Amino acid sequence: MMGHSHAVSGALLFAGSAPFLPPMLLHTHLAPRDVLMGTVLCAGAALLPDLDHHDGTIAHFLGPVSRLLCRSVAWISGGHRHATHSLFFVALMTVGSWAGITYLGRPFTLGTSFFLLALALRALNLCPPGHGFHAWGTIVGLAGLGTAAIAKFIPSAPGWLPYAIGLGCLAHLLGDSITKQGAPWLWPRKTRYEVVLIKKSGNKLETEILTPLMGAGTIVLLWLTVLAPHPLR
Repeated sequence: MMGHSHAVSGALLFAGSAPFLPPMLLHTHLAPRDVLMGTVLCAGAALLPDLDHHDGTIAHFLGPVSRLLCRSVAWISGGHRHATHSLFFVALMTVGSWAGITYLGRPFTLGTSFFLLALALRALNLCPPGHGFHAWGTIVGLAGLGTAAIAKFIPSAPGWLPYAIGLGCLAHLLGDSITKQGAPWLWPRKTRYEVVLIKKSGNKLETEILTPLMGAGTIVLLWLTVLAPHPLR
């Protein structure tokens, strides 16, 4: 699956689950602004498993810093679509982000928000094309502005942030599981699970049908949960 498809799937999953899962799992109802922020950050989190892809577009989202990061993650995890494409990684990101907001507080929250916004901007192509400074410099600037805006509303330790990160990673696994090669959900077991609906990443089924439908679905769900006169609760 392409990066923009993963990002849109993360946004869709968060927007669709916001009225139901947080009350069950977190024992709290999300405010409209939390749903909006969570949808955007979950879109970025849906790219986290691909930090193991050192030659992918995502590897260049923060220039030399992200290239070094992706090469390191690829080396540690065993290459593309190995450890980072598993339930272990979903749990690691969820628990790790919970520990970060709990013990490090606001600096971790804002740093994570910046990182996820940068991922979303790159995946959704909201920056100049290419891998040079003109591209990643724009991402840094826009992510910085977005983080400054989020800082006015986000609490120091938002309980929904680890949920958004874990959900984004899960959305990525689901997306890769409908493509060839699937995903090793139960890593370190090598078995890959797949139900092939997209035979080639970037084909018309993905880019002209599936991704637009997910985007439209996200907008409808945000209307129903946040923007409507009587939103779902």
